Order: sequence, then C-alpha cells, then structure tokens
Amino acid sequence: MTQLDRIDIEIIRQLRNNARLSNKELAAIVGLAPSSCLVRVRGLQREGVLRGYHAEVDTKSLGVGLQAMISIRLARHSKADVESFRSHVLALVEVRELYHLAGANDFLVQVWVRDPEHLRQLIMSAFTAREEVAHIETGLIFEHTQSLELPVYIDCAIEDEL
Repeated sequence: MTQLDRIDIEIIRQLRNNARLSNKELAAIVGLAPSSCLVRVRGLQREGVLRGYHAEVDTKSLGVGLQAMISIRLARHSKADVESFRSHVLALVEVRELYHLAGANDFLVQVWVRDPEHLRQLIMSAFTAREEVAHIETGLIFEHTQSLELPVYIDCAIEDEL
C-alpha cells in the first residue's frame, strides 16, 4: 500500500462525512483538479483504503423497535468453536455487527429486533441453545451515535499538516 498524504486523508474525511459528494465538489474542497481528484479516489479504492459507500437507514422505518448488545462468553476457545459460533451469528438477519474480543467476554453482538419478545426469542433460539455458549449478557441500546472524526495514526508529519 502506498503512503497516504495530507490530500488523501482529506479526501477520506470528506467522503466519510458525505459519500455522495460529486467528484467536482470533492476536488474543489481538497484543492485539486477534478481529474487529479478522480485518480486519487480510484487509487484509494484500488488499494482497499476506501472499501465501500453506505446508506444510513432509519431503523424505525424497517420495523426495528429495539437494538441491543449481547455479550457472549464461550465454553471453550477452540478454533472450531470460535469459527462455528462466528459463522452461525453472521447468518442471523438480526445481527448488525459482530466483534470478537479479548477479555471477560469473547464476542459482542449488536442486534436489531422488532420488540422485547423478538429479542427474547432470538436469545433463546440463536444464542442460549448453542453448545459453544457458556454465558450471555444483554444490554439495551437507548441511543447510537457515531463520530464523524477520522483518527489518523500514520505519520506525525501528516497529522501536523492537517
């Protein structure tokens, strides 16, 4: 992967804040000619730095009435159990994000469900029924916000320039 510079970082920041910017708008913001900006964006895509563009969706419009984080502790930590559990969880339509952790719990699973009964049924059928699972703990999500800031740890010189 090529070293990112100040302009690459700014392109990433701008697209993270608004992925619908036209190339012309993006070029004006970062101070490049549109053709140069397009070359940079395509390079960031080719290198895997920019991995996709996503639509933010109102969960209520999808019938999601409740979000939760489920902490999972496995009974054993064999590679087969970890991979089996991971594959099972990722196949569940209610699962939005899965984190494999170090510490007291092995996994943290974010789920979207219709209501408390849907959550209870999901936990009973998809988690407590699994042989790999030793312990679960559920926390309801009251609010979810995401920082739009982009931490950059690549090079102090780049940070100083930004």
